[in-house]
Amino acid sequence: MTETPAVAAGPSGTETRAGGGRVVRGFGWPAVVAVAYTILQLVLVVPGSGLGWDETVYVSQVARDAEAAFFSAPRARGITFLIAPVTALTSSVEALHVYLALLSGAGLLIALWVWRRLLPAPVLALAGALFAGLWITVLYGPQVMPNLWVALGSLFAVGCFLRAARDRSDRAALAGLCGGVAFVALMRPSDALWLALPLAAGVLLVGAWRRPLPLLALAAGAALGCAPWAVEAYVGYGGLSARLRRASAIQGDLGWHLAFDDQVRALDGRLLCRPCDIPWRRPVTAVWWFVLPLLVLCGVLAAARAKRAAVVLVPTLAGLSMAVPYVLLIGYAAPRFLLPTYALLALPAATGLARIGRAAWPRPLAVGALAALLAAHLAVQYVVLDGAASRGRTNRVAFGRVAAELARQGVRPPCVVSGAEAVRLAYLAGCASRQTGGHDGSITPAGLVALARDRPVAVVVAGEGAPPAYTKGWRVLRLPDLPGQKDWHAWLSPAARARPHAGESNGWKNKSRTEKRN
Repeated sequence: MTETPAVAAGPSGTETRAGGGRVVRGFGWPAVVAVAYTILQLVLVVPGSGLGWDETVYVSQVARDAEAAFFSAPRARGITFLIAPVTALTSSVEALHVYLALLSGAGLLIALWVWRRLLPAPVLALAGALFAGLWITVLYGPQVMPNLWVALGSLFAVGCFLRAARDRSDRAALAGLCGGVAFVALMRPSDALWLALPLAAGVLLVGAWRRPLPLLALAAGAALGCAPWAVEAYVGYGGLSARLRRASAIQGDLGWHLAFDDQVRALDGRLLCRPCDIPWRRPVTAVWWFVLPLLVLCGVLAAARAKRAAVVLVPTLAGLSMAVPYVLLIGYAAPRFLLPTYALLALPAATGLARIGRAAWPRPLAVGALAALLAAHLAVQYVVLDGAASRGRTNRVAFGRVAAELARQGVRPPCVVSGAEAVRLAYLAGCASRQTGGHDGSITPAGLVALARDRPVAVVVAGEGAPPAYTKGWRVLRLPDLPGQKDWHAWLSPAARARPHAGESNGWKNKSRTEKRN
């Protein structure tokens, strides 16, 4: 890997590179992008939003008044550490989402700030806008999910890596590299591996024996970040290899799976495409996905001509590396999986787009066409975002109704919910969620029946599904419909007694989580 040219102070608020390139000192535009990104989340996503299934699993681990849901082998604790300061104080979903929206905006600014000596500030602002303008980035900013944080941590770590490679005396960059990789590993250990591979290869190409510190920082960061996951593997799974096998099985047995077409179809607003056999109804939502490689290639060539190839090539290789497991090894798709790739590829794409913009200037027709294309891209992103956010708000209301009905029928703390959508319903009702089979199996049927002797238990069945044999003799409850899903029923154990009518009292003092928030 070639080193980035040294930077020397230049006139008029700029820094001049050896080789003629310039980096603007002012960092105002990237800051504007980060603020705008935060505002978009607070206005378009946060109001009325609830917790998705994965979010509920993560939140339940650290919520002060909730039973922890089953934590499966692929998951890592990083996102739960990030939200713990808020969940320790309040159970408000709105407060949690506002906190994450503010934090993600600050995280984007910090990740771009690391690059201020490597790329011009206007290019960084454009890269931030390209990434923050995606519906996926806006939707997941306030959500309790690790993928966006992997993206921001990767962007930060690669910037620190390039600064450390350029300047041997930049100890802060080495510390940032170690901390950034540790942060990514804490969120998703497997993603940290795919991030570290191209960076380690770059160090080895220039001779690790001459510059061992970046390699050591990479290794130390990965080890520190993966340590909690590895310790938990030995404590709860019988070892690291056993947890890896279990994680692979839960994810559909990792192997050779081409998921390019799945990822493309999921860009229509599908949050999880498993199996991804849906029709591709709105191809316009994926146009940018096919334009992105062209912009990246243009950016790499432009940087090479300006003798700054490493600054653009390294994030390109790191971004492509982090896409490998999600387009080649997993047989399903979710748009959030590729957020780290989009964050890193935004840098070469912005470099390429800036080069195209300079070539178009000052021809009004060319500039107008380029502006119209960008406006159309943002319009498509907004339409998909609006649909995804609206579905989230609808789900919150619908699940709240079901949880409230369960509470009215006697499923009140301490209680247990099993069956379809048990995680979300249990969290809203203030119950524990337990499954008797599947990947989340955490109790035997006999164990669940034993619990039902002294506490309310609800087994939820969707559609035409048959109830488990052990619910024979239990009371059947018709539940309110959920979006796109009808004929929900719950089989309630004898301990679940309906609430008395107004004016009566049964001494019950606990309330469901839904009632507390309403």
